[in-house]
Amino acid sequence: MRTKNIAVYTLATLLLFCFAFTKATKQDKDPQNAGLVLPAGFTASKIIENTGRPRHIVVTKSGEIYVKLFRLLNGKGILLLSDDDKDGKYTVKSSFGNYAGTGIAIKNGYLYASSDEEVFRYKLDGNEHVIDPDHPEKIITGLLAGKQHQTKSIVLDNDNNIYVNIGAKLNSCQEKDRALHSPGIPGCPLLDSMGGIWKFKADRLNQSYSQGERYATGLRNVMGLDWNQTNNTLYVMQHGRDNLHSSWPELYTDKQSAELPAECMYKIQKGDNAGWPYIYYDQIQHKKILAPEYGGDGKIEGNKNYIDPIVAFPGHMAPNGLLFYTGNLFPEKYKNGAFIAFHGSWNRSPEPQEGYYVAFVPFKNGMPSGKWEVFANGFSGLTEVISPGQAQHRPCGLAQGPDGSLYVTDDAKGSIFKISYNR
Repeated sequence: MRTKNIAVYTLATLLLFCFAFTKATKQDKDPQNAGLVLPAGFTASKIIENTGRPRHIVVTKSGEIYVKLFRLLNGKGILLLSDDDKDGKYTVKSSFGNYAGTGIAIKNGYLYASSDEEVFRYKLDGNEHVIDPDHPEKIITGLLAGKQHQTKSIVLDNDNNIYVNIGAKLNSCQEKDRALHSPGIPGCPLLDSMGGIWKFKADRLNQSYSQGERYATGLRNVMGLDWNQTNNTLYVMQHGRDNLHSSWPELYTDKQSAELPAECMYKIQKGDNAGWPYIYYDQIQHKKILAPEYGGDGKIEGNKNYIDPIVAFPGHMAPNGLLFYTGNLFPEKYKNGAFIAFHGSWNRSPEPQEGYYVAFVPFKNGMPSGKWEVFANGFSGLTEVISPGQAQHRPCGLAQGPDGSLYVTDDAKGSIFKISYNR
């Protein structure tokens, strides 16, 4: 009997330990909010799952959703989702486009979508359905794409122009990418065709670099970008550089490399230069610091003529989506403010990985009017993420619905979340 009691006690202890471990590693989830942690009054639902790897999305005036896929699903790269029976759950209504990619947008009766090397447009009917999905018009071609930072995010202004991010194929323009003590290439020739934002006409076919305009440069990689309607201006979220410690261990500790540099939001005007690869922004010192590849030591300041960020977030959180909220559903504090989808880091070791949430920045007159805050958390399903593969969901794309709801894609499990507010 004593042996049996010991066995029962041991089993109970083991179960208690497992419960405690689960509580320590899993976030408490509200099934009514699809596992997300939100401000009071907000609710969330998971409207669809298993859509492959959805990146950016756009919602039509009737509430249907176009999704751009990072990888082809059944040979197609664009999904049209619909909730025909109005039960809050979406299904795939159709799919088209034989190319994968990231960017998608609706403007002036057209659906625009990008691959890693080209941009296409599709004519829409009055219900914003694509008229001829098998024969898009190719408006931009021959864009360079390396093995990293190859995605082409897009946004349109109000004057029939389209802006395309062309990310740099190197981390910091080194002679040997991400290598120990490899110096920067003098003059960084990549900047002629990468590492910036290019502007093209939205209605001109088969445009190449020579027919476009390098609108801004010195931007390592921009996945999140949006056009602010309050001041008719482009804003972008840059992915900051990596490998400060691994390439320059005598200058940066593991902890410094995990925290630096900032993920930066920039307000972009024609001709702006954000300084990559020559500088990075240190959000702790609040300075533009000369990159070690070009003679920096972590303290020497860089060229002051490079533009400053308007918000500097912690390093390596991977801002993949940016959206200025123009709806009327959310409380007044959110009006014209910026939502940012942070995909989550992979290189903050030995510190815990960071991001995996949607943040919010209040704005007034086109500039931040308060501190940024975490708006929607819990996507990862964990209180501490050690590696990205552990995360259940990773935020990527953002869109605003006709009712003012916020939509968030997850390219880890192929889910899409809808966040609403109860007035």
